[in-house]
Amino acid sequence: MKALMKNDRSFFPAIPSFFDDMLTRDWFNWPLSQTTSSNSLPAVNVKETNEAFELEVAAPGMSKQDFKVELDNNLLIISAQKENRHEEKDEKGNFALREFNYQSFTRTFSLPERLVKGEEISARYEDGILYIAIPKTEEAKVKPAKQIEIR
Repeated sequence: MKALMKNDRSFFPAIPSFFDDMLTRDWFNWPLSQTTSSNSLPAVNVKETNEAFELEVAAPGMSKQDFKVELDNNLLIISAQKENRHEEKDEKGNFALREFNYQSFTRTFSLPERLVKGEEISARYEDGILYIAIPKTEEAKVKPAKQIEIR
């Protein structure tokens, strides 16, 4: 029984053949789309303390005006949108260079009902990270062990 392995029929195995690329490429999985999708959804750290849930959203290059943080029932919706334009014109006013860059994302988190104080959620953006603090209600906080006296 043979093991599965790539068949290399070219005369120069180190140099990929145009036809090999044409026949083996996954045309619905372009490298550009992989790069775009991985960069469009920022990483989020979620930390739970006794007092609150804390989120850290990695979004470098943005400003605090680019973000929108909403609470809709028990859904926390974090979104951002940024547009960059760079234009260079020659002395006649014709474009020599014109570049556009758009960045946007939306992340949604389901918050536990009756365990968070939605009206006290706070957010700040600092050094490329959006920090969101979601305070817990008293019933969600871990209570210290109670010592019971033995008589």
